Amino acid sequence: MNWRKRVVTDPKILVGKPVVKGTRLSVEFLLGLIARGWSEERILSNYPQLTLADIKACLAFAAELIKGERVYPVHV
Repeated sequence: MNWRKRVVTDPKILVGKPVVKGTRLSVEFLLGLIARGWSEERILSNYPQLTLADIKACLAFAAELIKGERVYPVHV
């Protein structure tokens, strides 16, 4: 999935947060819906401007972003 065609940033839209192209729906918002248990069908029903490919692009974006994360154990 090439998320770059569907997830964009623009400083004039939501202060530059990644959004689905052509919308003001942020990747963060959509991932939050999924985390709260919303199905793809429910998201698409409530936000008809989205496509299944848009949702998958958000997931691909998040997966790629986290690949670069480094986690270091903290011993307390």
